[in-house]
Amino acid sequence: MTTAAMPSARTPRIPPLEAPFPEPIADLLARMNPPGRPEILALFRVLAINPELAERTLGLGRYLLGRKAAVSLRDREVVITRACARCGAEYEWGVHVAAFADAAGFSEVDRRVMASVIEDVELLAPRDRLLVQMVDQLHDRSDIDDALWQSLGEHWTHAQLIELMMIAGWYHAVSYVCNAARVPLEKWAARW
Repeated sequence: MTTAAMPSARTPRIPPLEAPFPEPIADLLARMNPPGRPEILALFRVLAINPELAERTLGLGRYLLGRKAAVSLRDREVVITRACARCGAEYEWGVHVAAFADAAGFSEVDRRVMASVIEDVELLAPRDRLLVQMVDQLHDRSDIDDALWQSLGEHWTHAQLIELMMIAGWYHAVSYVCNAARVPLEKWAARW
């Protein structure tokens, strides 16, 4: 990983909640955790320390990752993995690569390029390259230049562009929590 990656073996600043959970927290965590995943993700156990806020993240998170989203799984995973990589959030990047990269059809080259600021983005498919450039500009400038905006508009509707920008921003927020709280890495997740 060649972004500003954070060291992975760090003591959590906000330790994830541990079982047994009080009933309202147990219910919240069950609703937050992906179906079929036996252990509750460390990030969710950190977010549940503020249950009111965690409860309110459910709707947006479910929409952005759900079947009713306006953009494809591949498009959103390109945005998510690039945003997490640019923020140096190995936790969330690794969870998404492990959980969604195969379903999104990512090759090893895709994974490597999206996780690095020094790899040649020209190695990516044109649509993926546009999304990576969008994330990079949003990360670096909090804006998108006119030329890129025009190119994005040739592939995605305004509604889809709003969603893609919201995904990038949402995963910046998630990355901030992962990094600053020092959420411990999941054993099964991908690593830089």
